[in-house]
Amino acid sequence: MTEIPTIGVFLVDDHRAMLWGLQRLIDGMKPRMEVVGSATTLESALEQVAECKPHVVLLDLDVAGQSGLDIVAPLIERCAARVLVLTGVRDPTVHDRAVLVGACGVVTKESSSETILKAIEKAAAGELWLDRAATGRMFMELSRRHASLPSDPLEPLTPREREIVKHMATDAAATTREIAARLGITERTLRNHLSSIYEKIGVSTRVELWAFANRNNVGGKPG
Repeated sequence: MTEIPTIGVFLVDDHRAMLWGLQRLIDGMKPRMEVVGSATTLESALEQVAECKPHVVLLDLDVAGQSGLDIVAPLIERCAARVLVLTGVRDPTVHDRAVLVGACGVVTKESSSETILKAIEKAAAGELWLDRAATGRMFMELSRRHASLPSDPLEPLTPREREIVKHMATDAAATTREIAARLGITERTLRNHLSSIYEKIGVSTRVELWAFANRNNVGGKPG
């Protein structure tokens, strides 16, 4: 039986009591997951995260008076982790902004321990943690942003890139590792393809790519 690797979680929150509680919760789930590092400022998070090599960064949106939204993209760039927002903010527009800048989802601090742990596991598996309402809002917003499209929206893409987009459209829950395996390429090669795709069609996250593919009926069985 293949051993499932422990999910490494990095915590970013300026409330030490919250950090303590989250660490107790997550470390209590060993060997399924464990805390590999924590930070109480955005600056220290950016300094430490690459060395800690987490699978998931659990990020508060308000850290010492600064917006966690500002470091979502830099965090992903520095450690290739999934960023999951954990916040006390209830405003759905703020949640949507977090996803639009690259977070894989939002879970509220009022959520049960079981929900927080499940969200971490889903994020680590490469899935999006979005409820139906949030998914609908994302679709509408991204459709509005990219209303003007060429007659063939896939025209700028190579045949391989088109195949990748079809995989993303038909299996949104699949991880990059799973998609790379299906395509017979490495995860690094897939990420390089995705960077090229993002630039050509004017998107910047996997959520936007999913919306683009569904908006343009890119689907069917990938060839």
